[in-house]
Amino acid sequence: MTRMSTRILLSATLGVLIGGTALAGQAPGPASAPDVPVSHRDRFYTSDQFSNTVSVIDPADNKLLGVIKLGDTTPMNLSPLYKGQLLVHGMGFSPDHKTLLAVSIGSNSVTFIDTTTNAVRKTAYVGRSPHEAFFTPDGKAVWVSVRGEDYIAVLDAESGKETGRITVPNGPGMTIFSPDGRYGYVCSSFSPETVVIDVKTHEIAGRVKQESPFCPDIAATPDGAQVWFTLKDVGKVQVFEAKPPFKPLKTLETGPITNHVNIVRNKAGQFAYVTIGGENTVKVFRTDDYSQVAAIPTGALPHGLWPSGDGSRVYVGLENADKAAVIDTATNKLIAEIPIGQGPQGVAYVPEAVPEGAGTANLQPLGPAGKTSMLTLSNKDGKAATQVTLFDQGVLQTLQAAVTGLAPKKPFVLALSKDKTGAGTVEPLAGFMTNPAGAAIVNAVGPIRQVTQGASEDSRRFLVIVEGKPGELGQPVQRQSE
Repeated sequence: MTRMSTRILLSATLGVLIGGTALAGQAPGPASAPDVPVSHRDRFYTSDQFSNTVSVIDPADNKLLGVIKLGDTTPMNLSPLYKGQLLVHGMGFSPDHKTLLAVSIGSNSVTFIDTTTNAVRKTAYVGRSPHEAFFTPDGKAVWVSVRGEDYIAVLDAESGKETGRITVPNGPGMTIFSPDGRYGYVCSSFSPETVVIDVKTHEIAGRVKQESPFCPDIAATPDGAQVWFTLKDVGKVQVFEAKPPFKPLKTLETGPITNHVNIVRNKAGQFAYVTIGGENTVKVFRTDDYSQVAAIPTGALPHGLWPSGDGSRVYVGLENADKAAVIDTATNKLIAEIPIGQGPQGVAYVPEAVPEGAGTANLQPLGPAGKTSMLTLSNKDGKAATQVTLFDQGVLQTLQAAVTGLAPKKPFVLALSKDKTGAGTVEPLAGFMTNPAGAAIVNAVGPIRQVTQGASEDSRRFLVIVEGKPGELGQPVQRQSE
């Protein structure tokens, strides 16, 4: 018997001795799997979109061990000869916990990483703008949601080569599998429809109407009964039956910039944890009666989240804070924050990722990626509405604004103004359209910190949001708080 098998058996036996039965397994595995207590052999990973790194955390002491560098920051990654990965975004891992997947949107790639050595084993290139990837439960294949097109790319898990494609509604956002491996659930980011695919035949076995076309994330409950998915543009979560006829069960109003959902099982029951970026909270819902039991304040723009192997904690990537937040699921309180790379998106908690050794080979220090600045924009009444982060890339910064509190489905412009109220001439940075919840994620690149914070009084500029489009600007609606 291997060391890992012995440890899992002891964990299950301990659960029987203490509580009468072992606690149920955690997502993405089945409820029949034993829990794996947090240890130094576990790892929590984040895909860091603006630093193009993967942050590696030891959850036993909530410490950043270092980062796996997959690419360069701006402007080094703008060269036509650039070969690194760009916009590291999605995550997945193998059933044996030996391989981590990192999906890079800008370079159309899936990187296979050894969890013990942190070394890149291989990189597969797929279609336009892949978003997420996950191993099938048997570990033989990887399904990649090619969000810029209309299919799932099926890769051989050993070679990384594409072996087939499954046509789905345009813009597949993410795939997750039923715990028994029978079905793959694929939500869409561009079409108002989630499909259920038979894993053996690759045929569509069911369809579920989405209440909006923008689903970025989907999760299946370990008990095999439900599937939950988020609708980022309208601030909702939908739930449907995981088995035929895949009947819709519930739609929950969750809040603006509803990002990801994941499932936790503990002694109190089974719960869905949902990140709400526009409110900087993680909301917790029971899966039996859908009641909300907690709203946990976090740092700026919570995005991906994943439970520990025993469900005692939930780890959350804070996209605009460059941190990972740790939640105790017994109390639903924030217990730690850990500095990580820039703009964490997808995340993964992998129990027993490093069964032997320190697991720190091939890691690099966080370095300049840990430097960020934060600003706030307020409505005319002075109420804070938009949080802005400047991710330091050297001379330049990548700006990301989590905009809320505006009229829905209207055009606006993020701009620089000499006047702190936004009056007079403004210099547009980025035009955008709000979603049905009156929110948006807005990006820009430039020496923005220098002109908004460190400039002289005469040359200083203030961030503002004005109505209209570039070239057709209206009145200011939000301004930088001092």
